[in-house]
Amino acid sequence: MKKMVVLSGAGMSAESGLKTFRDMGGLWEQYDVTQVASPIAWENDMELVLRFYNERRKQLLEAHPNDGHKGFVTLEKYFDVHIITQNVDDLHERAGSSKVLHLHGEIRKSRSTVDPYLIFDIEGWELSKGDLCEKGSQLRPHVVWFGEAVPAIEDAVPVIQDADILVVVGTSLNVYPAAGLIDYAPSGIPVYLIDPNEVYHSRPNITYIKEKAVKGVTTLINMLT
Repeated sequence: MKKMVVLSGAGMSAESGLKTFRDMGGLWEQYDVTQVASPIAWENDMELVLRFYNERRKQLLEAHPNDGHKGFVTLEKYFDVHIITQNVDDLHERAGSSKVLHLHGEIRKSRSTVDPYLIFDIEGWELSKGDLCEKGSQLRPHVVWFGEAVPAIEDAVPVIQDADILVVVGTSLNVYPAAGLIDYAPSGIPVYLIDPNEVYHSRPNITYIKEKAVKGVTTLINMLT
């Protein structure tokens, strides 16, 4: 069975009603989103950062996987599908995908501020000041903030290097280091790029599917099965 690697971005979940930072116009209420999603913001106003992520988590719990998410589950009948997502939501998992790697963390989890290996599921949608790990430190959202390293890249690279087919969906390929992953795919393999906007990459063998995720994944299924 051929190995299909899917690199998904914010456009993958947009049709489930989840707003991207770009959809917000770069703003959340009167705040620049980069100023509520950074280590400096956490130091300056922890409660504001917690509220920002609580609202995103609440929105996620009211959302549902769309037919694009479900389409990749369908493709597991034909391919060994591995999903590498830039998204912090759990819609791929809730749709039924069996192999999902989150580059930027998971919003429904928290982690210790003194030990990054202490990670916990969040019950419901609220994470509050005073929620501590067993080492006595405040819990923070288990997400990669602006200015932080992306350690999961090291796990993603060998997955990409072993791909027979690469699918890129809902990402502008402008956010690094995630955008650089496409360069690790073996040369010559077919690449399918699904996005309604003009997205260009210089590597060969790219098939452009200029559609949103839901319609684009349906088109992909019809092409490959």
